Amino acid sequence: MAKKPPRDDVGDRNLTVRGPEVAAAGLPGVRHGLAAAMNHMGVRRTALTLLKVNQAEGFDCPGCAWPEPAPKHRATAEFCENGAKAVAEEATLRRVTPEFFAAHPIAELVGRSDYWLGQQGRITHPMVKHPGATHFTPLPWAQAFALAAEHLKAIEPDQALFYTSGRTSNEAAFLYQLFARAYGTNNLPDCSNMCHESSGVALGATIGMGKGSVTLDDIHDAKLIVVVGQNPGTNHPRMLAALEKAKQRGAKIISINPLPEAGLMRFKNPQKVGGLVGSGTPLADLHLPIRVGGDLALFQAIGALLVEWGAVDEAFVTAYTSGFEGYAAAVREVDADLVARATGLSTDEIEAAARLFAASEATVVCWAMGLTQGRDAVATISEVVNVQLLRGMIGKPGAGLCPVRGHSNVQGDRTMGIWHEPPTWLGRLGDRLGLTMPTRRGHDTVEAIRAMRDGHAKVFVAVGGNFAAASPDTDVTEAALRRCTLTAHVSTKLNRSHVVTADEQTVLILPCLGRTERDAQTAGDQFVTVEDSMSNVHASQGHLDPASPLLRSEVAIVCGLARAVLPDSTIPWESYAQDYRAIRALIGQTVPGFDDFEAKVRTKAGFTLPHPPRDSRSFPTPDGRARFTVSPLEVLTVPAGRLLLQTLRSHDQYNTTIYGLDDRYRGVKAGRRVVFVNPDDLAELGIADGSTVDLISEWADGERRAPSFRVIGYPTVRGCAATYFPEANVLVPLDSTATGSNTPTSKQIIVRLQPV
Repeated sequence: MAKKPPRDDVGDRNLTVRGPEVAAAGLPGVRHGLAAAMNHMGVRRTALTLLKVNQAEGFDCPGCAWPEPAPKHRATAEFCENGAKAVAEEATLRRVTPEFFAAHPIAELVGRSDYWLGQQGRITHPMVKHPGATHFTPLPWAQAFALAAEHLKAIEPDQALFYTSGRTSNEAAFLYQLFARAYGTNNLPDCSNMCHESSGVALGATIGMGKGSVTLDDIHDAKLIVVVGQNPGTNHPRMLAALEKAKQRGAKIISINPLPEAGLMRFKNPQKVGGLVGSGTPLADLHLPIRVGGDLALFQAIGALLVEWGAVDEAFVTAYTSGFEGYAAAVREVDADLVARATGLSTDEIEAAARLFAASEATVVCWAMGLTQGRDAVATISEVVNVQLLRGMIGKPGAGLCPVRGHSNVQGDRTMGIWHEPPTWLGRLGDRLGLTMPTRRGHDTVEAIRAMRDGHAKVFVAVGGNFAAASPDTDVTEAALRRCTLTAHVSTKLNRSHVVTADEQTVLILPCLGRTERDAQTAGDQFVTVEDSMSNVHASQGHLDPASPLLRSEVAIVCGLARAVLPDSTIPWESYAQDYRAIRALIGQTVPGFDDFEAKVRTKAGFTLPHPPRDSRSFPTPDGRARFTVSPLEVLTVPAGRLLLQTLRSHDQYNTTIYGLDDRYRGVKAGRRVVFVNPDDLAELGIADGSTVDLISEWADGERRAPSFRVIGYPTVRGCAATYFPEANVLVPLDSTATGSNTPTSKQIIVRLQPV
């Protein structure tokens, strides 16, 4: 039997702490994943649902974007612990009905935790908060669309914002950007602005493609895999199986992270008997405990050593790159003392890493938000590219650049045109439909918050996501949302963004189908498509009965909004809603790489999009060559008595979705308001392990405070600390962003710990 949702919001009152784990997955991973699934779905529904996850004729996991192996190599249980939790959250039997909203005024809901809100279940009816109302009440779909249209017609197009989460399908994302642009704006902020925007900017400028250059086979065939600024054991657990396979084929693995992460120490593969009862597979051959923000200096130092040792693939550099001489001259001047200050690493540690690079014939570098959310994120990723170019590690088997994306279609959303910049193919789309598309650059996420804050944006529409929780500068973001005349949220479950309201504001909650559910339209049952981290596009089709007969698909909701807002439009919105083949036909005529889309995606494995640097060592840069770049090295100065804080996920969390209150691998149970600090730093600061502190960040425009965090002595790097988001997002100012990408600097926050 599925369990009922929690009635009480217990917070951290039962928090306990023990030592961190030194291995990931194994029997505990199986047990926790299945327990979460059965708590939400019961035994029978759990079995029927989980066996369809990531299968060729099933649905794509709504969690991470790690790719699946070829269909013939997929396991029966092709999911991880956190994948089981993600599916359970969506396929839950818990329901949030109009009776729930009648029993809980908004003033109560806004005081609830993100965890409590999410655990209540699936929303069953379209809901509205009218101006002056204290509760949400149900309304018919036609009225919901008409209400949204009334607000959107009353403003100029650039006063509206159209936000998107990475879980949106390709079909829904393509129609959503078409709707926004037919309406007249490029204001399409998305979750990429807050995570991998720095990757796209750096890769676009250096290799001409804003995506990674590897496939899953490259991971398996690599001789050296570098995992930097990433914790796959929690954030992409299926990646551990790929690392294990590479390890068994002789690969070396370097882990670069301020914290030791269990998943990179030892992996107990739950798909194998040895992983369930044995000791598992040691993964990292070398762990570099780097200071937060020190990665740019590290890769400059590695590049300098490779140049000094003559470990340069001169044939590749000569044939395919530009800017080498300037880069080589710059790294010959790298200051070893500055590198030591920036990284906190010894010369021996850096040389050990460089020798592994020099010896490897096939190297893949993988990274995530540890690299993308710092002041110098774009420059840091460019330095990663420099090192890979030195060794000729692009466009060869077992080698390349691998930004590991989060949500399962965050990369596909950008491919489909969810971008504040007009995509290169937008004119072609306009010609196909007889429309003049807007050419003005739109607002990214940070700019969108400023526009709402300053009264320049009046309407906020979100397809998926939890904008209030995901964004920086929480108080500013929530106040900005409250200034809108309308916020509208296409969602499966209740979250904080729904309940951040103002008295005279209208708020719509538009409940949609999830990945696990059958999508029946006039032309029959539909499937959608997604793109994973490695540019593979494949189908996803749910089989469960919808959580409510009133739910509509994301595609149907976007089309319904478009028909109401643009009644004179010649775009055949109704045809798109009835049969998604019509959407894919338009995508195939418009978006590069999607020719014969329908035929390609109906194969079990889907298809991989073209990537010239990977496929033919062709670089679509202005001069047709991959570019070496030179970046200054400036070490962030941390005043005495302060620490450099990074935010991260707990193990019971995916982005802003909180599955539970435990972080098993780090030894935290039944709580989230914790801060991990090196014991020697605690001694120096005079703060006791287990005591309670406020986290206070210090900026030119003043301080920001996150109250009541329990201190945990933890083996992180001296001078650094870590805590969870979204609880610590309040500490990151709206204007503290990465140079070049405007991504919030959530991995580089100077704080002091103030005992309570």
